[in-house]
Amino acid sequence: MSNALVDMFRIKELRKKIFISLLLLIVSRVGTVIPIPGIDPNVLEQYFLAQSTSSSMGITEYLNFFSGGAFSNFSLFMLGVMPYISMQIILQLLMLIVPSLKRLGQDAKGRRKIQSYTRYGTIVVCLIESYVVTFYAKSIPGALTIGITPFTLIALLTVTTGTMFLVWLGEKITQYGIGNGISLLIFAGIVARVPNALTVLLSGVSAGTYNPVLVVILFAMFIIVVALVVCEQEGQRKIPVDYAKRVVGRKMYGAQSTYIPFKINPSGVIPVIFASALLSFPLQIASSLGPNVKWLNSFANWLNPQGAPYLIIYTLLIIAFAFFYTQVTLNPQEMAKNIRENGGTVRGVRPGKDTHGRDFLEVYLTKVLNRIVLPGSLFLAFIALIPTLIQIIFKFPAAVSMLFGGTSMMILVGVDLDTMKQIEAEMKTHHFDGIFDSKRKRKAKNL
Repeated sequence: MSNALVDMFRIKELRKKIFISLLLLIVSRVGTVIPIPGIDPNVLEQYFLAQSTSSSMGITEYLNFFSGGAFSNFSLFMLGVMPYISMQIILQLLMLIVPSLKRLGQDAKGRRKIQSYTRYGTIVVCLIESYVVTFYAKSIPGALTIGITPFTLIALLTVTTGTMFLVWLGEKITQYGIGNGISLLIFAGIVARVPNALTVLLSGVSAGTYNPVLVVILFAMFIIVVALVVCEQEGQRKIPVDYAKRVVGRKMYGAQSTYIPFKINPSGVIPVIFASALLSFPLQIASSLGPNVKWLNSFANWLNPQGAPYLIIYTLLIIAFAFFYTQVTLNPQEMAKNIRENGGTVRGVRPGKDTHGRDFLEVYLTKVLNRIVLPGSLFLAFIALIPTLIQIIFKFPAAVSMLFGGTSMMILVGVDLDTMKQIEAEMKTHHFDGIFDSKRKRKAKNL
C-alpha cells in the first residue's frame, strides 16, 4: 500500500509548493533574531531574564506568543502580523456600518481595493506601534546604543518594513505555496517556541521547582485538549436537502438528496486570532508607555493577561467574533435563496413565508446555525482560557502554559488540519489517495 506522506513528494507541483512554503517560513524565522539597529541585544537578554519573575513578564510573553519570540528580541519582525490582522478586523467591522464599503466587497475588483486599504491601514498601525516601542526601549537602562531620536526614526522604518515584509511573505505562501500564508506564519512562530518551553519545563523538573506528577498531568491535558480541538474542528450537523426533478434544455435531471454541512465551529481559529489581535494593540501601547504615563500604567496592570477583566473581555470577543464571522461566511438568507431557486426543500420545513413576512427556510437555517455557533463559541472560549488556568493553578511559567494551553493548540490543530486538507485536495486532482483517505483504508484493512 502506498504511503500518503511519500506520495506527496511524488507530485512535482505539490512538492514545489511545499518547498516554497518551507523556504519562506524559514526566512520569516531568520528575521525574528535580527535586532533593530541601535539596540544592544545582550542588555535586552539580561533585562528580560531579570524580569522573568515579575508580573510584567506575562505581558511580554503574551506579545512574544504571536510574534514567535521576536518581541523580546526587539527584532525586525517584533510586531509580527498582528497589525495586519487588526486592520482586517477594523475594515470588516466598517463594512457592516458603511454601505459603500459593503458594496465594494461584493465583486473581485472591489475586494482588491479593500485589500489595498488593509495594507495602507497596516502601515499606519505599524507606525503607531513601532513609535510606542521606542518608549519601551528607552525605559530599559543601557539598551540603546544611539540617541533616542535616530533610534525612533530607525525603529519606525525597520519595524514597519518588517511587518509589511511578513505580510508579503504570507501572501506569497498563499499564492505559490500550500496553506494560508498568514496563519502559517503564526503557526511557525508557535512551533518555534516549543523547544524553549520544553527546556524550561525539564530544567524546572531537574531543579525540583516543578513536581514531575504535575508535568505528567500537563502532558495528559495537552493530549486531551488536542483531541477536543480536533473533535470541535471536525464536528458538524448535516441539514438534509431534497431537490425535485428538473428539465434543463432537452435533458431531465432526476430527484436528488444532499445535505448542508453546518460545522460546530464554522469560523475555525479565526475568532481566537481576531480577539487576541484586537487586545494586543491596546495592551502593547499601555505596557510600552506605562512607565512614562501613570494612567496608562494603571490600565496595563488592569488589562494584565492573567487578570479577570482581560479574561472576561477576551471571552466576550471570541464569542462575538464567532457569531460575526459565521454570519459573514454563512448567510442563511443567501443559502435559503439558492435552495429555493434550485428547486430544493428541507425536510420538515414548509415553503413560503410566515405572517410576519419571514421565510420559513431562512428562519430555520438561522435558528440551527445560532444553536450550533453558541455552544461552539463557548467551547472555543473555554479552550482559549486553559493557558491562564494552567498558569494560576499549577504555577507553571507563561512560556510553558501559553504553548501547552488552548489558544496555541487551536491555532496549531486548526492550521494543520486546513493545510492537510489542501494537500489532500491537490493529491486527489493527481489521482493519488489523500492523507485522510489512506488512514481510513489502513484502518478498514486492520479491522
